[in-house]
Amino acid sequence: MKKVFLTSFLLLLIDQSTKIWVKTNMQLNSEFLFFDWFRIHFIENNGMAYGIELGGDYGKLFLTLFRIVVVVWGVFYVNKLIKEKEFPTALLICFGLIIGGALGNIIDSTFYGVIFNESAIFHGRVVDMLYFPLTGESYFLPDWIPFFGGDHFIFFKPIFNIADSAIFIGITSLLLFYKRHFN
Repeated sequence: MKKVFLTSFLLLLIDQSTKIWVKTNMQLNSEFLFFDWFRIHFIENNGMAYGIELGGDYGKLFLTLFRIVVVVWGVFYVNKLIKEKEFPTALLICFGLIIGGALGNIIDSTFYGVIFNESAIFHGRVVDMLYFPLTGESYFLPDWIPFFGGDHFIFFKPIFNIADSAIFIGITSLLLFYKRHFN
């Protein structure tokens, strides 16, 4: 369990350091351009992935409390698994990435509203900043394309943070390389 906690702690330290730096040194919607395909673009996400919101104050409260319950359950589940069976170090690191990433986003949504005098506890917004518009420009899609026609298209438009990346890498690695370890 030490490897899981160490991975989670290191990830949490890096994630929160970058988020606090962005939050205190950049204006909302401002960006640093490193390359056409990589930018630090500061936004705040009030909901979950891709900005999906549950709606209103109660939806935000439910989402934050749901995240906390899932992470607490996840920590107990991982602890139980580790006690029952020996796992490879890389698998334990995957668990640490998922738990640490989830905790990073929970800290934002639980405390950032209060810390930065913007909202009540459990109603903060998650800081996102990593933006990779891989082509560096938008393209106009012809009207004949279903659903998206007549709009501008940017290849890989999501803006995310280090915690989101860690969760994605941890879950993807579990599914691709370690599913045989679970019944």
